[in-house]
Amino acid sequence: MRAWLEKIEFYLLDVIEERRKGKRAAVLRWGLKQLSRLFGVIVQIRLRLYRWGILRHHTLGCQVLSVGNLTVGGTGKTPIVEVFARSLEKQGRKVAILSRGYKRIKPSFWQRVASRFSRRDGQPPLVVSDGKRLLLDSAISGDEPYMLASNLPEVVVIVDKNRVKAGQFAIKKLGCDTLILDDGFQYLSLKHRLDIVLVDRTNPFGNRCVLPRGVLREPVKNIKRAGFIFITKSNGDGAEALKAQLRELNPNAEISECRHCARHLSDVYTREQKSLDELRGLPVAAVSGIAAPEGFEDEIRRLGAHIVHVKRYADHHRYTQQEIINLINNSLMKGAQAVITTEKDAVRFPFVERRDLPIYFLRVEIEMLSGAEAFHDWISRICFQ
Repeated sequence: MRAWLEKIEFYLLDVIEERRKGKRAAVLRWGLKQLSRLFGVIVQIRLRLYRWGILRHHTLGCQVLSVGNLTVGGTGKTPIVEVFARSLEKQGRKVAILSRGYKRIKPSFWQRVASRFSRRDGQPPLVVSDGKRLLLDSAISGDEPYMLASNLPEVVVIVDKNRVKAGQFAIKKLGCDTLILDDGFQYLSLKHRLDIVLVDRTNPFGNRCVLPRGVLREPVKNIKRAGFIFITKSNGDGAEALKAQLRELNPNAEISECRHCARHLSDVYTREQKSLDELRGLPVAAVSGIAAPEGFEDEIRRLGAHIVHVKRYADHHRYTQQEIINLINNSLMKGAQAVITTEKDAVRFPFVERRDLPIYFLRVEIEMLSGAEAFHDWISRICFQ
């Protein structure tokens, strides 16, 4: 069932990005275009209902920041959330990251029904980390919350679809005074103090169509709600054309340019660190289940490795032991001397007792290329208000 759903996902992506040709694909694109128009209208109506006060913004009496994007996946959001949380925590704020835990393993349909009938739907949110201890694994919490909790030991990480409830819990039970909404640009039930929006330098808005014909969650013009815009995956050329386009859409937002830089290799199972220099000239296999695998593979090549085998899965794919065993065997047959994956994928790798190849993930961090002063100014203002 899962493999079948992933095939459908890949097929639809090929249709949307016009890699599929022929009459059938053209008809499907036309149908998706009509659905996109309807979806765009619904999105704008919803925004107006909040603006007019018909739908209610909740306020919790503390600082609330949202880190999100206009597009579906692939902007490198998690490292940015980590940077914000760490910067705020270092300046004395008690930070909680609130996430919906996308594609985590959820209770079965019958368990959810039983919960409703037993009146247990008022249960507290899932606490991945209470700022002292890591409490849940990646399967229950989701990939990004688990990664954030692992890398930020003094930051609270909470998962719940209802982030108003999660925020109330973080404030009352865990003493938090600053909330970061992970992927929160479209979450309007909780009033934001600041909206940080990420824009992928390599593919800012796709084909400019909203879902399902494109990758936009809402029309490009809605970026005017952002107070801070991060251009991610930049190559250091200044991105002047994109900046000009963004300033036209939102003349008031601060704009920073950053890139994701690999810092070291880390063994998926032992966490032993290796220098990136060890990749030079090394034949490797690249495996990933992320929204934009091309950037990951290009980075491996840039670091000097020779990719002899590539395996791509759908975003948030949860690996089985057999898939890892098959990956190792296929990599060996192609002459690979190591398997390289992403940190986001690594948290979904099951334990395998025998490993005939080392399996590493790239530890990636953010490097500011421009706008660092404005970024730190925002952090200071948030901390002292």
